[in-house]
Amino acid sequence: MANKELQESEYRLFRDFLEQQCGIVLGDNKQYLVKSRLAPLMQRFGLSSLSELLNKTLSPFERQLRSAVIDAMTTNETLWFRDNYPYELLKKQILPEFEKDHKTVKIWSAASSSGQEPYSIAMTGLEYQQSRPSAFPMGLHILGTDISNAMLEHCQRAEYDGLALSRGLSPERRSKFFDDSGNGMMRLKDAVRKNVSFRHLNLLDSYTLLGKFDIIFCRNVLIYFSPEVKMKIIKQFSQALNPRGYLFLGASESLSSLNNDFDMVRCNPGIVYRKKI
Repeated sequence: MANKELQESEYRLFRDFLEQQCGIVLGDNKQYLVKSRLAPLMQRFGLSSLSELLNKTLSPFERQLRSAVIDAMTTNETLWFRDNYPYELLKKQILPEFEKDHKTVKIWSAASSSGQEPYSIAMTGLEYQQSRPSAFPMGLHILGTDISNAMLEHCQRAEYDGLALSRGLSPERRSKFFDDSGNGMMRLKDAVRKNVSFRHLNLLDSYTLLGKFDIIFCRNVLIYFSPEVKMKIIKQFSQALNPRGYLFLGASESLSSLNNDFDMVRCNPGIVYRKKI
């Protein structure tokens, strides 16, 4: 039987490794999370104990294992149209501001996980365009980025099972935007997928090569980072946004004391941040 026990010293070393590699801060007494996330990798890589797995992960030569460990630790639960209000704000308040712009409206979904957020944004944009056919003459484009290559492959397949589809997606949208691809899976229609692209990005790295955006979604991500890393990420978001561009954070996240480049816009419901000129 595989040994899943974890010494405190091993946990501390792994915690430091994870923060250095991707900025995620694990608190004290989160050994159970490490065990639950990494235990499936022991059999996959033929390792007899969690200690052996962690020791190999710390080696710079174990690239495949390192990648799998980071994937496992950074993959988070997500929903379609999570919290709903950001998508209502997009439709009713923010997209109308860009409606007549003679440029492609660019939206970035940072830490896109298994794709529900960028595809929810794309569906919202399509619904808006269907109600106003002359809107966005140069189109909308959504970029999804994530640190996990496994998640990016999932996003690009754009196929979801019944359980995933039941989490936040209405029957009407399921019927409208998905086709049955067999084996209990549904695939997003071309009309949605053509407006979305994906690429690998660690939020600790530079965003310069991504270009400029009109809207950035980074929801329920900053809570995993230290205050110093949060400040760095927010500063880079500011640099990546066009003047008066919008930044969406999670419902429990705030820019308070982190950055002065944004005005907080209170909506009913919800909050969005707008870059100052």
